Parts: sequence; C-alpha cells; structure tokens
Amino acid sequence: MKAESKGPLPPYFNIDPDMAEAALGAPASTAGFGEIARACEAGRRDLASRGLEEGGDRHLRMFSTWEITRYLIPVASGHFRRVLKQNPDLPQGRSETAGGAKWFTLDEVLRLRAFFGQEGSKAKNYLPYRPEGLPAKIVAVANFKGGVGKTSTAAHLAMSAALDGYKVLVIDLDSQGSMTSIFGGKVSDEWQTVFPLLARNYAAHLRADNLRRMDRGEAPQPLDDTLTEALKVEPASLVQKTHWPNIDLIGAQLNLYWAEFQVPVWRMAARGWKLWDALTAELDAGGLLDQYDVIFLDTPPALGYLTINGLAAADILLVPLGASFLEFDSTGRFFDMLHSTFGSIEEAENLAARALGRDELSFEWDAVRAVVTRYDGTQQGELGALMQAYLGQVLSPHRQDFTALIGQAGEQVQGIYEADYRDFNRETYVRGRETFDATYAAVKQLIVGAWRRDVQAAAAAQAAE
Repeated sequence: MKAESKGPLPPYFNIDPDMAEAALGAPASTAGFGEIARACEAGRRDLASRGLEEGGDRHLRMFSTWEITRYLIPVASGHFRRVLKQNPDLPQGRSETAGGAKWFTLDEVLRLRAFFGQEGSKAKNYLPYRPEGLPAKIVAVANFKGGVGKTSTAAHLAMSAALDGYKVLVIDLDSQGSMTSIFGGKVSDEWQTVFPLLARNYAAHLRADNLRRMDRGEAPQPLDDTLTEALKVEPASLVQKTHWPNIDLIGAQLNLYWAEFQVPVWRMAARGWKLWDALTAELDAGGLLDQYDVIFLDTPPALGYLTINGLAAADILLVPLGASFLEFDSTGRFFDMLHSTFGSIEEAENLAARALGRDELSFEWDAVRAVVTRYDGTQQGELGALMQAYLGQVLSPHRQDFTALIGQAGEQVQGIYEADYRDFNRETYVRGRETFDATYAAVKQLIVGAWRRDVQAAAAAQAAE
C-alpha cells in the first residue's frame, strides 16, 4: 500500500540550533533602541515627504467641477457653470487644457458655497447647520485598543466636516503624534501641545488657592518655573494652520506623554483641582469654542489623564472597533473602565458637594456611539449583526467598509479626501468615498441633533423666565 504524501513539514520542525544562533545577531541594548528609532525617523520623513511641495510643505489638491457639484455644493453642474459665467467676480477655476474641466482650490469652493448660501435657492442647504451663539461641538474619538482605526476615523471626520463648510480644530492628545503627521504639523516640544493648557489651568487654580490661604493667614504654595511660564501661554498661540484652509491643529509629540506623570503630581498637591475640566476650561477661556464649529479630539489608546480630559471635554464620544470577538470584548472593558473612572470622580466630588450644600457633579454627553471600522460584510456580517443586537442604539448601524481606496491613499500618506480621484478607477473612488461619507453623515446627524436640542433647551429656559 502506497504511503500517503503529507507534503513538507511545518517550518517550526527541525530548526538547527547552530544556524539559529548564527542568524540571531548581537544582543540588543538600550543604545540599539536609539538606532532603531533613528532608522524609523528617517523612514518616516521619507514616507511623509510623498506629496509634499518643493519647500517641504504639505498642500491640498484642487477640486473639479464634477466633485464640487456631486459632493460639495448641491447644485447641477450646468447651473453651476451658468452662475460662474453670470458672476465674473466669483472664482472661475483653472483648466489644465484648453476647454478642459475647471479646478478650484478649497478656499475658492468655500467662497462659492457662501455665495450660493446667500443667493441660491432657499430650499437647499448650501451651508451646514450651525446655530448662532452656541459653542463648538467637541467630538472625542477614543478606545484603549490600538489598531481600530481611531486616528484614521478622526482625521477623515475632520476632513469631511471641512469639506462640508465647517471650521474645524483638531487636537492631538496622543504622544505618538499620528494625527499631527496627517495634517503636517510641526511640534518641537511639549510646549506646543496641550500640556501648557493643563499646566495653565493648574497654575490658575493654585494662584486662586493661594489667595484664600493668605486670607486665612497661611503661607502660599510657590509656583515653579513650569507653572509660571504656563500662565503666560495663550491657548490660541498653540494653534497651527494646516494645508486645509478651514482645519487648524494643536499637535502632539513624544514629550506630551510627560503629562501622564505630571498631572497626578499636581492632583496630589491640590485635591481641589478639577483636572478633568482643565482642557474644556482653557479652550473656553481662550475663545476657541467660539472660533470653531467642530473640534475633534484624537485620544491615546489608554485611559490616562489626557484621555480623561478629552472624554470629559467631549460632547460626543465615538468609539471605533472592528467586528471581531477580541475588539468587541476589549471595547466592553473600555466602557466598563469609563463607568468606573467617571463614577469614582462623581462619587468623590459629590461627597464634598453634599456636605457643603453645593450642586452635585454629573458627567453628561450628548451622544455616545460605537462605530464598526474596517468592515468586511462577507466575512463579518453575522458578528456585526450580533454586536448590533447587544449594543442597540449605542452601535451605529453604519459600518465603515474597508475599500481599495483606503489602502492606496494610505500608501501616499493621505486621507481619501486628499487623494486625486484621477489616480484611481472612478468606481473605486466613488465606492471608497461612500463609506466615509456615510460615517460622516451619521456623526453630523449627532452634531446637528445635539445643537438643535441645545437651541430648544435655551428657548424653553427663556420662556420659563
């Protein structure tokens, strides 16, 4: 009887110890980490340089009449051309060839949108909904599991909102600085991140506490050089312009991680300091909540002090996750930690509040949604439906598909909205945009609904007076 052929053995059999030792290389050392880091930095610079202008700056591509009338301004292309012809003072675009398609900068698109909003049909929403007199809505994107598409989701939402006509501020709270790289930010040290805002808030608390101490005849607590310097920092001075005309950035870099060690030291020294309110208070004090329409926070993949500040500041919390058991399980633990962390803060604060007859602390968000990213309906449909059944409204019914456009754009260190559709198959581009447009539509509905609820609450309060 002929023996059945089993094919080659698995690669983990018959490993020769001498050959393994020869391939091992020299032992690793602390200095070796520095060499690896320098190699990665050189590679990062090389990759990040793709698509840059000659001077080393990132630039935003132009937009064609087809894109503008399909995705940006709800107007027929023929009518769009007639309006331009009738209004020579409006941006007229440029053609790469005689008689070719017209292309416009995003600045020009924003001017055209404003014109249509003023002069166009009142039945169409040329301008995005934004009630006057209300602060920006803050959207935090968070999950302590890495690789779930957190930064990519936040970046594309910021780009979507900008294309929709909103003025956007992106705040990178992650010391890895991936969001900062996406928007071409340059951050030399922690003094160009949110760190001085946290320090400024603590210093202001300490200074106010010192006045109370002196009233009681007690010695004040000295402010060190860091806190003294932080008091001089204006929040607006931390904001960088990006290659998007209506997206600004407060960036991050590795030294921002120092805040995770410094903040608890400050908290131990001053138990009355409300560290979770620091970011919100400084954004408000610096006028940034009035200068922008939407603020997106990209948080670290951990529930540390920076993440707590971001989540406490947020009006809307988005939690990206993949449709897998491990990511579903990890996300459940993330929500459990949120419950424990914010519940502990409320409990501790409210013990004192009840004793002093003050209003109790209660954290509240306009909406919390989990969003499935990198979704493959052919492989993950059953698990996606199961997750929806358990999470209900908390899980957004829209699932962000992974398409070829995402991978191709990522190779060029771009968001999909930054990629020129002529570099792709038209069908691939349209399909790739659809999934991110739908993600933004779901988030925009939350933002608009939250603003509308605020407007109605304000009107009800005024009527009750």
